[in-house]
Amino acid sequence: MKHRGRHRRRRRGAALRAVLTGTALALTAAATLISASQAEVGEGPGALKPLTSPADTDRLRLQEHLVPARALDRLSAAMGRPVGVDAVLRSADRDLREAADCSSGDRASLPVAPAATRAYCWDPADTATDAWRPAAVTTSGDADDDGVWGTHRVVLAGWSRSTADGRPAERGLARVAFVDADDPARLAYRWVLLVVPVDGGRDYRGLTSGISGMVWYENKLLVTTEAGGADALYVYDLDRIQRTTVDGPAIGRVPGGWSADGHRYVLPAIGSYRFISGRCAPAGPPCPGALALDRGTAPDSLVAAEWTAPDGDRRARLWRYALSTDPARPGLLATDARGRADAVEAYRTRATGIRGVLSYRQAGADRPSWYVGRLPDAQDGHGGLWRQDTEGARAARCGADASDRCWARDAGSLSYWQQTGEVWSLSDRMLFALPLADLDRSVD
Repeated sequence: MKHRGRHRRRRRGAALRAVLTGTALALTAAATLISASQAEVGEGPGALKPLTSPADTDRLRLQEHLVPARALDRLSAAMGRPVGVDAVLRSADRDLREAADCSSGDRASLPVAPAATRAYCWDPADTATDAWRPAAVTTSGDADDDGVWGTHRVVLAGWSRSTADGRPAERGLARVAFVDADDPARLAYRWVLLVVPVDGGRDYRGLTSGISGMVWYENKLLVTTEAGGADALYVYDLDRIQRTTVDGPAIGRVPGGWSADGHRYVLPAIGSYRFISGRCAPAGPPCPGALALDRGTAPDSLVAAEWTAPDGDRRARLWRYALSTDPARPGLLATDARGRADAVEAYRTRATGIRGVLSYRQAGADRPSWYVGRLPDAQDGHGGLWRQDTEGARAARCGADASDRCWARDAGSLSYWQQTGEVWSLSDRMLFALPLADLDRSVD
């Protein structure tokens, strides 16, 4: 299957990028002012400390576990021919509204500084309760170096269901909004439920694990798993999306066909990565929280941040894995002959409560900068956004007292779209984008 088709889209892509980098949004006062309770100047996370000792780096080693091809093929044969991303987008049944049409409460969750230049709120049916919450974002700008997948520009947003309410079978589920972003004035989306094949591909179960980080690279989607689990990452193949045939509350094979808690599409996992030294723990491997793609390394790399409590004093780790350059392994991590993936770079940071991470090397710079989006210590209100390297850290600041609580409320992961120069992210209510150049200016 050919995904790129660069030549026939080059002219259309240039025109679209000009539209996407247009005038900044005029946001309401609720989204551009910070309250007195939020106006705090916190202690910075300081410079990154490189981790080079085997005692530190060995804990980051992963073991690859791929689902046998015969199991995946058995599932496909039973459910019917897999569909691609295009088919999901063609069936989009929900719309994202532009910021001007969103409530003041939704807009209040956006960053104070730097301000979003584009922002969208979700269909009210998806935000009427807190049963489902967004946390992770990636785009076709990650997936392919021309920023387009097939014939579409696409944003993927990962949501997790509460583990505290609803039917037992649906607690903790994970799903992805496939967003058609071809027209910046009209974004539409469709839900796809993440599942895991069981019984040799004769059935599947829901992925009951919160998604805090997600990267779409080539035809693979890598997502983080719940803290404390045996697996660090799950891997999905975007060419293996399956249609369900029964609209019911069950998940898996049912009398009359296949069901997915009311979702029309499911995406079965094709593998996972596990820490060789065991489950994530304070004294062991880190619990991955945020993920992002870095196209500025050779080869491209997956960057990760450890999840730690925002009000704790345990220092988090930042690290990266090289992505495979083997044409037979598109979208997977680079591994040795035994299927092991080692971190190629690692640091310790004093930042806590990290919900978003990004690594980017500016032109002419001798080292990459690491951007971390953090929750506030009190776990309410706006968080902070810091740029770190091995020499120090600087924050985006706002208000008369230069508070560092200027980032989005309950912010999600970060994804850099190289073709447009934009960084995409999520608040607890909105999907938004802003130029990386604006982010850099805010912390200089």
